[in-house]
Amino acid sequence: MEKFTTLSGIAAPMPLVNIDTDMIIPKQFLKTIKRSGLGVNLFDEMRYTQDGAEIPDFVLNKPAYRNAQILVAGDNFGCGSSREHAPWALLDFGIRAVISTSYADIFYNNCFKNGILPIVLKPEEVDVLMKDAEKGANARIEVDLAAQTVTSSDGQVFSFEVDSHKKHCLINGLDDIGLTMEKAASIDAFESRASAQRPWV
Repeated sequence: MEKFTTLSGIAAPMPLVNIDTDMIIPKQFLKTIKRSGLGVNLFDEMRYTQDGAEIPDFVLNKPAYRNAQILVAGDNFGCGSSREHAPWALLDFGIRAVISTSYADIFYNNCFKNGILPIVLKPEEVDVLMKDAEKGANARIEVDLAAQTVTSSDGQVFSFEVDSHKKHCLINGLDDIGLTMEKAASIDAFESRASAQRPWV
């Protein structure tokens, strides 16, 4: 998993509440177990017509936001079914951080396991960043995970809370497998002792 330390990127404004996981990645794209290739179908039903043509007014189809790395969204982002494909699609598109006032629990935890930082801020702080994001590609928002701050393009700084264990995992690029591999030496030692004590197993 790619490490997350600091990020300075274009933020796409999505001032919608209750953006659910089916909106993020519709159910017909859940057949794959690969984490790559889903970015093209991110927000598919809002992003394309039934004929597959881009909808020009959708934020990620606008030239200023095609390379967005941050989403500024409304309340309760990631609600709905607990599909891990949702953070996979966001990451494959290039989104490394989401800023909202609240998230569905499963989506929130899945983000950390896939290298995305979900940031919770106060409504008035999200409003400031939403307006900042509406400026387009000239407005870059900065995220510093170590300092736990978000800085708007005009220098306003907002602090956020994050669980220390989740922070450690993101900064060091550790998913569940990576966390296990950190204990590889201890696991090997245990297996050696167990084999010596119970050679018949």
